[in-house]
Amino acid sequence: MSLGTGQTTEGSNAGGIFVQFNQDCTSLVAGSASGYHLFALTPDDGLEEIYASRTGQEVCLVDRLFSSSLVAIVTVSAPRKLIVCHYKKGTEICNYSYSNTILAVKLNRSRLVVCLEESLHIHNIRDMKILHTIRDTPPNARGLCALAPCVDHCYLAYPGSSAVGEVQIFDAVHLNAKCVISAHDSPLAALAFSMCGRRLATASERGTVIRVFAVPERTRLYEFRRGVKRCVSISCLAFSSCGLFLAATSNTETVHVFKLAEGAGEAGAGEAREEAAGEGGDGEAQPGWMEWLSRGLAAGAGYLPQHVADVLTQGRAFAAARLPVTGHRARAAITSVSRAPRLLVATSAGVLYVYALDAAEGGECALLRQHVFLEPAQAAHAHAPGAQQAQAEDSERCGELGAALEGSPPRGPFDLRDPKHFPPMRAPAAASE
Repeated sequence: MSLGTGQTTEGSNAGGIFVQFNQDCTSLVAGSASGYHLFALTPDDGLEEIYASRTGQEVCLVDRLFSSSLVAIVTVSAPRKLIVCHYKKGTEICNYSYSNTILAVKLNRSRLVVCLEESLHIHNIRDMKILHTIRDTPPNARGLCALAPCVDHCYLAYPGSSAVGEVQIFDAVHLNAKCVISAHDSPLAALAFSMCGRRLATASERGTVIRVFAVPERTRLYEFRRGVKRCVSISCLAFSSCGLFLAATSNTETVHVFKLAEGAGEAGAGEAREEAAGEGGDGEAQPGWMEWLSRGLAAGAGYLPQHVADVLTQGRAFAAARLPVTGHRARAAITSVSRAPRLLVATSAGVLYVYALDAAEGGECALLRQHVFLEPAQAAHAHAPGAQQAQAEDSERCGELGAALEGSPPRGPFDLRDPKHFPPMRAPAAASE
């Protein structure tokens, strides 16, 4: 979400505001023409500004280390310089200059990673010394990369090819390459690690299929189909802190939420149940009809053409939310507010949408609150009634949301004898006399 400089970075949107959630989704950070801003998410689904730099420098990248005072920023006037600040003291801790434009900055409690178009620089977060540089990476003009939030599995993921969806996994603690994952046939568009660092979600430029892999085993755990009607540009993938949900935003008005549990695919169903049990469940969940169906499809997949088998075994969206206004790049997060699941979507127009997420039933997420935290010049036009009406006429909201949720199981018991649940393949022939 760059600020009209022509710079194209991960999460950029010309003329908009850079927005990003911190690693544990407790705060929202934003870069604007006047500086950078930090916002806290409150227990009543509110948003409270806790700091504004007001330096007058246009900030195009900003990230906060969890809920600490450490903030890393990059300004439009000095796109090759990384500035690390202590925002509570209002002091600059250090700064580093690089040979090219900084496209992304990633933080965890052990490492800080700076991504350039053809290199990655790994710093020790304690003293900011450069520990390692990964040079001559494939051209990565958008600065696509992901750093696991967990220090115990401190993996760094970045594109291994500019022609196909290959992912390089690098151990940022031991400073060695771990593995290569062949994720997609098309170039990568989005990457995200789960909080534990053991799962990696990927999407390609085609935008139809999202996959989840075990790291470093490279095992494909889940495969989800975002939609079949149109290819889109996926801009963000985000795991929930519990690891059971995955959100995806794109250049459409629909935000998809996938559930990494029963019915999402035989390869990952058992692991998801174990993870759910570790979060406080009893671990005795009985297989449902969707798992039974998945097993049947998996068993018969060998007798079908490969592309047909792939489509049949892909999971569909568990829930979906509809953005009131489109045309702005969006970042998503799934968190809990007063122990209630919430889907948060922040856009480059300076708006945060808070949706209720039904963790048991899924379906369409209800919009609870809407916060305008910053107002770029373009935001007033985008929120004008005429602009909203034009966007509504041109969009495919109903069709996209329906496609996101189609194929969901019936809400009651599944009865093979009931034609409403399991219609016959053809009408029975009339009995002859």
